[in-house]
Amino acid sequence: MKITVKCFATLARHTPENADEFPVEDGAAVITIVERLGMKPEDINLIFVNSARAYLETELNDGDRLGLFPAVGGG
Repeated sequence: MKITVKCFATLARHTPENADEFPVEDGAAVITIVERLGMKPEDINLIFVNSARAYLETELNDGDRLGLFPAVGGG
């Protein structure tokens, strides 16, 4: 199956070249994608799948849109 992957802010450098049709195995969870892209789970602060809040354990389905956001500070 294939999903869309978007990595935002400081994670953008991990965005794969085939981000619009990123191949994943059936039953794969978000953590699988995070590790494949060379990120550490602790680098991820917010996860969205199809614009809804998700978690590292969330299973992905064909055509899902995955968004990964780092912690952002400011003041």
